[in-house]
Amino acid sequence: MLFNNPEEVLFQWVSRVCCGNPDDIAALYHEHAVLIPTFSPHTVTSHEGIKGYFEQLATRDGLGVRLHNKALRKQPLSETLHTLSGIYSFEFEVDQVLLSFPSRFSFVIDIACEKPIVHHHSSQVPRNLS
Repeated sequence: MLFNNPEEVLFQWVSRVCCGNPDDIAALYHEHAVLIPTFSPHTVTSHEGIKGYFEQLATRDGLGVRLHNKALRKQPLSETLHTLSGIYSFEFEVDQVLLSFPSRFSFVIDIACEKPIVHHHSSQVPRNLS
């Protein structure tokens, strides 16, 4: 499946994470993709590792992602290669309480590829020190 624009890829990623199917999520990642995940200290560089990360995340009850559309930034690098960055919030239950984890993200997306996510970095927004 080819995408018309990078935002379409991001919206598909959000939808697939919310549905909780690791195979569908991993199918968006290029075979040589790099994932620097939100909830792991390890960089993931294989398809199996990316799928495994999302398998573990999908075990969380109430899993969802909410995109903060106003924070979304797009930078075209070429006709087909783009970066998207912004804020989204992961939500899932911890000890039967729904918690939200606001996180920063950046994607490098090549819409010329059937598996368009080339690089994905995500980290929790740090708490303000003041």
